[in-house]
Amino acid sequence: MKQLEVATPKRTKDIIAKYGFSFKKSLGQNFLIDQNILHKIVAAADLNGSKGALEIGPGIGALTQHLADTAAQVTAIEIDDRLIPILQDIFAESENVHIEHGDVLKLNLAQLIERQFADCTGVSVVANLPYYVTTPIVMKLLEEKLPLENIVIMIQKEVAERMAASPGSKAYGSLSVAVQFYCIPELVCTVPHTVFIPQPNVDSAVIKLRLREAPPVDIEDEAHFFRTVQASFAQRRKTMANNLTAWLGKEQREQSLAILEECQIDASRRGETLTIAEYAVLSRALIKAGLGV
Repeated sequence: MKQLEVATPKRTKDIIAKYGFSFKKSLGQNFLIDQNILHKIVAAADLNGSKGALEIGPGIGALTQHLADTAAQVTAIEIDDRLIPILQDIFAESENVHIEHGDVLKLNLAQLIERQFADCTGVSVVANLPYYVTTPIVMKLLEEKLPLENIVIMIQKEVAERMAASPGSKAYGSLSVAVQFYCIPELVCTVPHTVFIPQPNVDSAVIKLRLREAPPVDIEDEAHFFRTVQASFAQRRKTMANNLTAWLGKEQREQSLAILEECQIDASRRGETLTIAEYAVLSRALIKAGLGV
């Protein structure tokens, strides 16, 4: 017997009432009640009967249900202990769904993936992430170099636009560079705030991050590369010359200017105009000069 769809206004309200659940604003809990959006999220993840899905923050299982119908194995990580018995109850008869109680930022995800998806041909993260912790979760997924094919997440629309932004645009920043260093981003769709219970104050977007097999540029030191990027965006209105001076010290200003000239980067440009390739060139030149190391 097929389960009733979780992601409808009535079913969501019934589950909340049945278990006496109350939303915690501190956990950014907003339950999706739109089937069409769920179909788009799952389709973007390119799942099939041999692949696994790692979900973060399943709530009462609206997305989990759709993932279980498509993927070979689903592991859903939930931090709120009040939701664990609800999820275990809803998915009691779903043999391919595992509920993991824990904080994704503290879990050893490499071990979890190895344990839960050993028989899968590929794994993707598919999730409706809480707004307040989106960036730390995404950066953990990327920096730990987990064996993932795709990361398909619903997040705040403004943050999704920043992840996908091009150099020279207002949205382009250090997050854009970091995400695009590891992934190829694609905006899937926008999601109005009206399709959630309770309704958030802003609209969301679904973004697909396809993991690169290798970075798009050659770099000598990944940590230095990202220090260079962070320093260049430290004060957005300042020029590259001034941001590098603030980072490296006034006594290094003349050398910084010479390095920018050597890299064919105009010292009066701002950080948001530089491409990932230009940041790679700049980082290599700074390392060669012994700066910022």
